[in-house]
Amino acid sequence: MSDLSWWAWLVIAAAVLIVAVLAFIAGRLLSRLRAQNEQRDKAIEKRNERLHESIVTIAKSMDQGQCPLSEGALRLVVLLDLRVEPGKPDYAQRYTGLHTMYERIKHMPTHEARKKYPKAEIRKLDDEREGYEKELADVILADVRQLLKDFS
Repeated sequence: MSDLSWWAWLVIAAAVLIVAVLAFIAGRLLSRLRAQNEQRDKAIEKRNERLHESIVTIAKSMDQGQCPLSEGALRLVVLLDLRVEPGKPDYAQRYTGLHTMYERIKHMPTHEARKKYPKAEIRKLDDEREGYEKELADVILADVRQLLKDFS
């Protein structure tokens, strides 16, 4: 009988040791996960701050007539899309003018891509874009002013 109880105590001790080691490992992993989550949250916060700064700067320049409405709309829609927020607002619904302009011109070439098109085609696209700017100017500027209120 003493042999059996000795083995039983040995098995119980081994089981307790295994559980303790596993608990220690789980604790360390949870600690690492918490640290990674904090680091990720700080990085997201820092990124959102930079995006916020850019959004406000572009919106101000559009409001002051220093940035073409079409260019500003393209940039703002992309920057708003890049924000990481819990319960992210529907910016397309909130700033319909900006998104309407974006949807109408997002297919148009920019920067280096423009150089690949014939000048006549570029002129035609520029005329189309400028027409949209005139058509949507009031709505876009109202959106820009609302955006500045929302982000200040």
